[in-house]
Amino acid sequence: MSPMRMFFGLGIMVAIAYIVFAVGIFFVQPNLVYYPEYKRDITGTPDDVGIAYETVELATDDGETLHSWFVPAPDATATVLFFHGNAGNLSHRMGYLSMFYRLGYNTFIIDYRGYGQSSGVPSESGTYRDAQAAWQYVTVKKGIAPSSIVLFGESLGGAVAAWLATRKEPGLLVLASAFTSVPAMGAKLYPFLPVRLLSRFDYDTLEYLQSVTCPVFVAHSPQDEIVPFTQGQALYEAAPGPKQFLELQGGHNNGFIYMQEDWVKALGDFIDGNLPPPA
Repeated sequence: MSPMRMFFGLGIMVAIAYIVFAVGIFFVQPNLVYYPEYKRDITGTPDDVGIAYETVELATDDGETLHSWFVPAPDATATVLFFHGNAGNLSHRMGYLSMFYRLGYNTFIIDYRGYGQSSGVPSESGTYRDAQAAWQYVTVKKGIAPSSIVLFGESLGGAVAAWLATRKEPGLLVLASAFTSVPAMGAKLYPFLPVRLLSRFDYDTLEYLQSVTCPVFVAHSPQDEIVPFTQGQALYEAAPGPKQFLELQGGHNNGFIYMQEDWVKALGDFIDGNLPPPA
């Protein structure tokens, strides 16, 4: 076989392998985006840290049931509607729940469909439906004024919170270690693929921020090994004012706001300074 024919054959094999890999990425995307590990494993409850809470079985408008917790704080000055990241479940966010309680805020945290003890299978449109059901619960069932609600999104939850903020009128939006969009994240992970053509997900936090009208608090770490620091900076630049950027320290999964008292104070000061006083 001539060298030219061998080279041509090798090129064909590489092209086929590339196409197969790209097709594979297209079909396995839900497994790359969602990590509902420990699906039925609730590792603890607020009771374990001495905080009373209510278990809520939240119904969505398409028939799913979301396992949720409402954690009331004495004489609460705000209510945090919390949307967690793409891994684990609500019981892995105990540090956040304790922080909000200490700051004097109620918290309502949900597990998306397919996570924790919630029914269904996660999807982008599904997480948005879940967010709407959560908003309906706190504003209608609990009678909490939208102006005193803080939408808090962690990582993937940042996109969910920002999406909801474009459709409702919350008092404030917090984005912690959030990305600009799934295609942007995919381009970072697979720079050799036409990710924007292959992506089945948007979660376009950056685009949603163009329509947000409430104050925005963005927190991100330069050491974040999953979501680039530059994406956090881009979200801050796109956000309306008033706004604040908090530079965290540590990786994506250990740079939590609640781990440093000065970070907690910065968040609390921003929330208290930008929400109306309680009635």
